[in-house]
Amino acid sequence: MHKIKIDTIDRAILSRLQNDGRISNADLAEQVGLSPSACLRRVRALEQGDFIENYAAILNQAASGRPQSVFVQITLHSQESHDLEAFEREVVAQAQVMECYLMTGDADYLLRVIVRDAAEYESLHRHFLTRLPGVDRVKSSFALRTLVKKTQIPLD
Repeated sequence: MHKIKIDTIDRAILSRLQNDGRISNADLAEQVGLSPSACLRRVRALEQGDFIENYAAILNQAASGRPQSVFVQITLHSQESHDLEAFEREVVAQAQVMECYLMTGDADYLLRVIVRDAAEYESLHRHFLTRLPGVDRVKSSFALRTLVKKTQIPLD
């Protein structure tokens, strides 16, 4: 990761890009008070400095056909590095796993998976989650309703 110091203009650029990643450079420059060339230089520096990781469209999960989020806590038999690596290789490859975190506490991993319904989750549980390398215990919680799902990181 490149270390660069950001200022208030960089924060304004990042804030506007988080809100609208498709904004034109000319519109962005106007909104932050820079010339288009100066704005583009700053955006490129923010990209190279790893402040901007990627650009993506955020899809409506329900409209995509998999409206249900399930949070899955997984505990492994062992914490040895080869067991963790084998588990992680399999999880990363599964399209329905939207997020996966190595955790402290009771469970080793926390996953967010998306499914059409309980029947699809049962199949995912039976044919994928319980067959992951090293799995000892799987504990699932269905989200009833999403209250907050932010994509913008606060820039202090």
